[in-house]
Amino acid sequence: MEGNYSFSSYHNGGPGREKDFQKLAQTIGTSIQKISQNVSSMQKMVNQLGTPQDSQELRNQLHQIQHYTQQLAKDTSANLKELTGLPLPSYASEQRQWKMQKDRLADEFTTALNMFQATQRRAAQKEKEQIQRVRANSGLGDPFGGSRYSEQLIELQDNGRQQDVQVMDEMNLQLLEEQEQAIRQLESDISDVNQIFKELGAMVHEQGEVIDSIEASVEKTEVFVGEGASQLRQASNYQIGHRKRKALMLGIVSVICGAVLLIIWIKIQTI
Repeated sequence: MEGNYSFSSYHNGGPGREKDFQKLAQTIGTSIQKISQNVSSMQKMVNQLGTPQDSQELRNQLHQIQHYTQQLAKDTSANLKELTGLPLPSYASEQRQWKMQKDRLADEFTTALNMFQATQRRAAQKEKEQIQRVRANSGLGDPFGGSRYSEQLIELQDNGRQQDVQVMDEMNLQLLEEQEQAIRQLESDISDVNQIFKELGAMVHEQGEVIDSIEASVEKTEVFVGEGASQLRQASNYQIGHRKRKALMLGIVSVICGAVLLIIWIKIQTI
Protein backbone atom coordinates (compact mmCIF):
# COMPACT_ATOMS: atom_id res chain seq x y z
CA MET A 1 0.00 0.00 0.00
CA GLU A 2 1.41 3.36 -1.05
CA GLY A 3 1.42 6.20 1.39
CA ASN A 4 1.83 4.98 4.96
CA TYR A 5 2.13 8.41 6.51
CA SER A 6 2.29 9.83 10.00
CA PHE A 7 0.06 12.81 10.60
CA SER A 8 1.39 13.80 14.01
CA SER A 9 2.29 17.26 12.75
CA TYR A 10 -1.29 17.71 11.59
CA HIS A 11 -2.84 16.70 14.88
CA ASN A 12 -0.35 18.84 16.78
CA GLY A 13 -1.09 21.82 14.56
CA GLY A 14 1.55 23.90 12.88
CA PRO A 15 2.60 24.52 9.28
CA GLY A 16 2.96 20.81 8.43
CA ARG A 17 -0.74 19.93 8.42
CA GLU A 18 -1.45 21.37 4.95
CA LYS A 19 1.65 19.60 3.59
CA ASP A 20 0.51 16.26 5.07
CA PHE A 21 -2.96 16.61 3.57
CA GLN A 22 -1.60 17.51 0.14
CA LYS A 23 0.94 14.67 0.26
CA LEU A 24 -1.75 12.05 0.82
CA ALA A 25 -4.05 13.69 -1.74
CA GLN A 26 -1.23 13.57 -4.30
CA THR A 27 -0.68 9.87 -3.61
CA ILE A 28 -4.37 9.21 -4.23
CA GLY A 29 -4.32 11.23 -7.44
CA THR A 30 -1.28 9.33 -8.72
CA SER A 31 -2.92 6.00 -7.92
CA ILE A 32 -6.07 6.98 -9.79
CA GLN A 33 -3.96 7.85 -12.84
CA LYS A 34 -2.25 4.44 -12.64
CA ILE A 35 -5.61 2.68 -12.43
CA SER A 36 -6.83 4.54 -15.53
CA GLN A 37 -3.63 3.70 -17.42
CA ASN A 38 -3.87 0.03 -16.44
CA VAL A 39 -7.51 -0.11 -17.51
CA SER A 40 -6.52 1.29 -20.90
CA SER A 41 -3.90 -1.47 -21.26
CA MET A 42 -6.41 -4.09 -20.13
CA GLN A 43 -8.95 -2.94 -22.71
CA LYS A 44 -6.41 -3.43 -25.50
CA MET A 45 -5.65 -6.94 -24.24
CA VAL A 46 -9.32 -7.83 -23.90
CA ASN A 47 -9.90 -6.73 -27.50
CA GLN A 48 -7.31 -9.31 -28.60
CA LEU A 49 -9.02 -12.22 -26.82
CA GLY A 50 -10.51 -14.64 -29.32
CA THR A 51 -8.50 -13.17 -32.21
CA PRO A 52 -5.34 -14.47 -33.91
CA GLN A 53 -3.36 -12.31 -31.46
CA ASP A 54 -4.77 -14.30 -28.54
CA SER A 55 -2.28 -16.42 -26.61
CA GLN A 56 -1.67 -17.85 -23.18
CA GLU A 57 1.02 -15.23 -22.62
CA LEU A 58 -1.51 -12.48 -23.37
CA ARG A 59 -3.97 -13.96 -20.89
CA ASN A 60 -1.28 -14.24 -18.21
CA GLN A 61 -0.35 -10.59 -18.72
CA LEU A 62 -4.02 -9.63 -18.51
CA HIS A 63 -4.45 -11.54 -15.26
CA GLN A 64 -1.32 -9.96 -13.77
CA ILE A 65 -2.26 -6.39 -14.58
CA GLN A 66 -5.81 -7.03 -13.43
CA HIS A 67 -4.56 -8.37 -10.09
CA TYR A 68 -2.17 -5.43 -9.63
CA THR A 69 -4.91 -2.91 -10.45
CA GLN A 70 -7.29 -4.65 -8.06
CA GLN A 71 -4.81 -4.23 -5.20
CA LEU A 72 -4.14 -0.63 -6.23
CA ALA A 73 -7.88 0.09 -6.09
CA LYS A 74 -8.06 -1.33 -2.55
CA ASP A 75 -5.08 0.76 -1.45
CA THR A 76 -6.54 3.88 -3.02
CA SER A 77 -9.83 3.30 -1.24
CA ALA A 78 -7.99 2.97 2.08
CA ASN A 79 -5.99 6.15 1.41
CA LEU A 80 -9.12 8.07 0.49
CA LYS A 81 -10.79 6.87 3.67
CA GLU A 82 -7.77 8.07 5.65
CA LEU A 83 -7.91 11.43 3.91
CA THR A 84 -11.62 11.76 4.62
CA GLY A 85 -11.04 10.94 8.29
CA LEU A 86 -8.53 13.72 8.86
CA PRO A 87 -9.68 16.47 11.24
CA LEU A 88 -10.75 19.52 9.30
CA PRO A 89 -8.92 22.85 9.63
CA SER A 90 -10.36 25.63 11.75
CA TYR A 91 -11.21 28.12 9.03
CA ALA A 92 -14.35 27.67 6.93
CA SER A 93 -12.53 28.69 3.74
CA GLU A 94 -9.93 25.91 4.21
CA GLN A 95 -12.69 23.43 5.01
CA ARG A 96 -14.40 24.20 1.70
CA GLN A 97 -11.12 23.88 -0.22
CA TRP A 98 -10.35 20.52 1.34
CA LYS A 99 -13.90 19.30 0.73
CA MET A 100 -13.71 20.32 -2.94
CA GLN A 101 -10.40 18.48 -3.34
CA LYS A 102 -11.69 15.32 -1.63
CA ASP A 103 -14.89 15.38 -3.68
CA ARG A 104 -12.85 15.71 -6.88
CA LEU A 105 -10.65 12.74 -5.93
CA ALA A 106 -13.72 10.67 -5.00
CA ASP A 107 -15.36 11.46 -8.35
CA GLU A 108 -12.20 10.59 -10.31
CA PHE A 109 -11.78 7.37 -8.34
CA THR A 110 -15.40 6.41 -8.98
CA THR A 111 -14.95 6.99 -12.72
CA ALA A 112 -11.77 4.89 -12.78
CA LEU A 113 -13.46 2.10 -10.80
CA ASN A 114 -16.41 2.03 -13.21
CA MET A 115 -14.06 1.64 -16.17
CA PHE A 116 -12.04 -1.01 -14.34
CA GLN A 117 -15.05 -3.09 -13.40
CA ALA A 118 -16.56 -2.85 -16.88
CA THR A 119 -13.27 -4.12 -18.32
CA GLN A 120 -13.16 -6.91 -15.74
CA ARG A 121 -16.65 -8.04 -16.68
CA ARG A 122 -15.85 -7.97 -20.40
CA ALA A 123 -12.63 -9.94 -19.87
CA ALA A 124 -14.42 -12.56 -17.75
CA GLN A 125 -17.18 -12.94 -20.33
CA LYS A 126 -14.82 -13.36 -23.28
CA GLU A 127 -12.62 -15.84 -21.43
CA LYS A 128 -15.69 -17.81 -20.36
CA GLU A 129 -16.96 -17.99 -23.91
CA GLN A 130 -13.59 -19.20 -25.19
CA ILE A 131 -13.29 -21.92 -22.53
CA GLN A 132 -16.88 -23.00 -23.10
CA ARG A 133 -16.14 -23.47 -26.80
CA VAL A 134 -13.10 -25.60 -26.03
CA ARG A 135 -15.04 -27.66 -23.49
CA ALA A 136 -17.91 -28.15 -25.87
CA ASN A 137 -15.58 -29.37 -28.61
CA SER A 138 -13.95 -31.80 -26.19
CA GLY A 139 -17.25 -33.07 -24.76
CA LEU A 140 -16.51 -31.85 -21.22
CA GLY A 141 -19.41 -29.40 -21.00
CA ASP A 142 -19.65 -26.04 -19.25
CA PRO A 143 -17.28 -25.69 -16.24
CA PHE A 144 -19.38 -22.77 -14.93
CA GLY A 145 -22.73 -24.53 -15.18
CA GLY A 146 -22.69 -26.46 -11.91
CA SER A 147 -21.59 -29.79 -10.48
CA ARG A 148 -22.22 -31.65 -13.76
CA TYR A 149 -18.80 -30.48 -15.00
CA SER A 150 -16.98 -32.31 -12.19
CA GLU A 151 -19.05 -35.44 -12.81
CA GLN A 152 -18.18 -35.34 -16.51
CA LEU A 153 -14.49 -34.91 -15.75
CA ILE A 154 -14.52 -37.92 -13.37
CA GLU A 155 -16.47 -39.94 -15.88
CA LEU A 156 -13.94 -39.08 -18.56
CA GLN A 157 -11.02 -40.20 -16.38
CA ASP A 158 -12.75 -43.36 -15.12
CA ASN A 159 -14.00 -44.63 -18.46
CA GLY A 160 -10.82 -43.82 -20.33
CA ARG A 161 -12.54 -42.22 -23.29
CA GLN A 162 -9.57 -42.23 -25.62
CA GLN A 163 -11.26 -40.12 -28.25
CA ASP A 164 -11.72 -37.16 -25.86
CA VAL A 165 -8.27 -37.64 -24.38
CA GLN A 166 -6.78 -37.28 -27.83
CA VAL A 167 -8.61 -33.99 -28.30
CA MET A 168 -7.52 -32.69 -24.92
CA ASP A 169 -4.43 -34.25 -23.42
CA GLU A 170 -3.48 -33.92 -19.80
CA MET A 171 -1.40 -30.78 -20.34
CA ASN A 172 -4.18 -28.91 -22.13
CA LEU A 173 -6.66 -30.03 -19.51
CA GLN A 174 -4.49 -28.62 -16.74
CA LEU A 175 -4.07 -25.38 -18.67
CA LEU A 176 -7.82 -24.99 -19.04
CA GLU A 177 -8.35 -25.65 -15.36
CA GLU A 178 -5.86 -22.90 -14.55
CA GLN A 179 -7.74 -20.53 -16.85
CA GLU A 180 -11.02 -21.43 -15.20
CA GLN A 181 -9.51 -20.72 -11.79
CA ALA A 182 -8.29 -17.36 -13.08
CA ILE A 183 -11.82 -16.53 -14.24
CA ARG A 184 -13.26 -17.45 -10.86
CA GLN A 185 -10.68 -15.19 -9.22
CA LEU A 186 -11.65 -12.43 -11.64
CA GLU A 187 -15.30 -12.81 -10.70
CA SER A 188 -14.32 -12.61 -7.03
CA ASP A 189 -12.36 -9.43 -7.75
CA ILE A 190 -15.40 -7.93 -9.44
CA SER A 191 -17.37 -8.53 -6.24
CA ASP A 192 -14.58 -6.86 -4.25
CA VAL A 193 -14.85 -3.79 -6.47
CA ASN A 194 -18.57 -3.67 -5.66
CA GLN A 195 -17.61 -3.53 -1.99
CA ILE A 196 -15.21 -0.67 -2.70
CA PHE A 197 -18.07 1.18 -4.39
CA LYS A 198 -20.21 0.75 -1.27
CA GLU A 199 -17.44 1.99 1.03
CA LEU A 200 -16.79 4.94 -1.26
CA GLY A 201 -20.45 5.90 -1.27
CA ALA A 202 -20.60 5.67 2.52
CA MET A 203 -17.48 7.84 2.86
CA VAL A 204 -18.87 10.55 0.59
CA HIS A 205 -22.21 10.53 2.39
CA GLU A 206 -20.64 10.65 5.85
CA GLN A 207 -18.23 13.41 4.86
CA GLY A 208 -21.12 15.43 3.44
CA GLU A 209 -22.96 15.19 6.75
CA VAL A 210 -19.85 16.27 8.67
CA ILE A 211 -19.34 19.28 6.41
CA ASP A 212 -23.02 20.24 6.70
CA SER A 213 -22.76 20.04 10.47
CA ILE A 214 -19.61 22.16 10.53
CA GLU A 215 -21.09 24.74 8.19
CA ALA A 216 -24.23 24.88 10.32
CA SER A 217 -22.07 25.45 13.40
CA VAL A 218 -20.19 28.21 11.59
CA GLU A 219 -23.47 29.82 10.58
CA LYS A 220 -24.72 29.64 14.16
CA THR A 221 -21.48 31.17 15.36
CA GLU A 222 -21.83 33.97 12.84
CA VAL A 223 -25.39 34.57 14.05
CA PHE A 224 -24.25 34.65 17.67
CA VAL A 225 -21.41 37.00 16.80
CA GLY A 226 -23.85 39.20 14.87
CA GLU A 227 -26.28 39.25 17.77
CA GLY A 228 -23.45 40.02 20.18
CA ALA A 229 -22.24 42.89 18.02
CA SER A 230 -25.79 44.25 17.80
CA GLN A 231 -26.16 44.10 21.56
CA LEU A 232 -22.82 45.85 21.97
CA ARG A 233 -23.94 48.59 19.60
CA GLN A 234 -27.18 48.96 21.52
CA ALA A 235 -25.30 49.13 24.81
CA SER A 236 -22.90 51.65 23.34
CA ASN A 237 -25.75 53.78 22.03
CA TYR A 238 -27.47 53.57 25.40
CA GLN A 239 -24.27 54.61 27.17
CA ILE A 240 -23.77 57.53 24.81
CA GLY A 241 -27.39 58.62 25.29
CA HIS A 242 -27.00 58.32 29.03
CA ARG A 243 -23.90 60.53 28.98
CA LYS A 244 -25.73 63.09 26.83
CA ARG A 245 -28.67 63.21 29.25
CA LYS A 246 -26.28 63.54 32.17
CA ALA A 247 -24.46 66.40 30.50
CA LEU A 248 -27.76 68.10 29.69
CA MET A 249 -28.90 67.81 33.31
CA LEU A 250 -25.59 69.24 34.52
CA GLY A 251 -26.00 72.13 32.08
CA ILE A 252 -29.52 72.86 33.31
CA VAL A 253 -28.40 72.76 36.95
CA SER A 254 -25.53 75.09 36.14
CA VAL A 255 -27.89 77.56 34.46
CA ILE A 256 -30.30 77.47 37.40
CA CYS A 257 -27.47 77.96 39.89
CA GLY A 258 -26.15 80.83 37.84
CA ALA A 259 -29.58 82.48 37.72
CA VAL A 260 -30.03 82.14 41.49
CA LEU A 261 -26.61 83.65 42.14
CA LEU A 262 -27.41 86.49 39.74
CA ILE A 263 -30.67 87.28 41.53
CA ILE A 264 -28.94 87.25 44.93
CA TRP A 265 -26.22 89.58 43.65
CA ILE A 266 -28.80 92.04 42.24
CA LYS A 267 -30.68 92.18 45.58
CA ILE A 268 -27.43 92.85 47.46
CA GLN A 269 -26.67 95.75 45.12
CA THR A 270 -30.07 97.37 45.67
CA ILE A 271 -29.85 97.39 49.48
